Amino acid sequence: MRIAAAGLAALFAVCVHARPQSIKATYNGYVNGMHAGVITEQFESEAGNYRLASDTKTIGLATLLNREPTRYSSTGQVTKTGLRPLQFEGRRNAGEPPQVAAYFDWSQGQVTLRHGGKSESVALPPGAQDRLSAMYQLLFLPLDRMRSIDFAMATGRKLDRYHYSVTPDVELETPIGRLKTLYLVKERRDPGESTAELWVSAQHHYFPVRLVTVNRNGLRFEQIIQSLEIRE
Repeated sequence: MRIAAAGLAALFAVCVHARPQSIKATYNGYVNGMHAGVITEQFESEAGNYRLASDTKTIGLATLLNREPTRYSSTGQVTKTGLRPLQFEGRRNAGEPPQVAAYFDWSQGQVTLRHGGKSESVALPPGAQDRLSAMYQLLFLPLDRMRSIDFAMATGRKLDRYHYSVTPDVELETPIGRLKTLYLVKERRDPGESTAELWVSAQHHYFPVRLVTVNRNGLRFEQIIQSLEIRE
């Protein structure tokens, strides 16, 4: 997500604040307004390392139609500038080989992307994140002082840059209460690109409490927070 005028590394240098040691969150997931599953996420930080896991339990028709990974994991280091991912993987079931993966080699400045039996290595920009760590990196940023964010993210299929605008003081009613949030909107580069909206709670270290994406085929995906436990 892009930091206006400054650059990711420059802003990260001043982003140190209280860091949660562990987080457990559950979301209800919806596809075009229909309840499609429950997402459980866990984050743990210890001795300078982190572990992140996201597990989706689909229900109903979504169980038959979904062919995407339902289990994602990210591991890496916690540095003074936030999260530095080393390995990201997505798979359908535990014990199966990953369908998508990204392996970060910071010493060589490369990230290796793997999907569909293919593998390619591309240049690794400073501050790059993976699909999971990107959302948790928000907890390490001074979002209250920002009006835009820019970041590079590896999904396993590609590495791309994403730009989000930031709107402060947006009230949001949620199952865990009425929250004061920051509202982030992805700025598209072309009309066919997917859209994304994100609400992060100012009361909970800017943790994401609602996410809405619409892909290029018009499918609308939504996650709404149901429970949230944070240990500092």
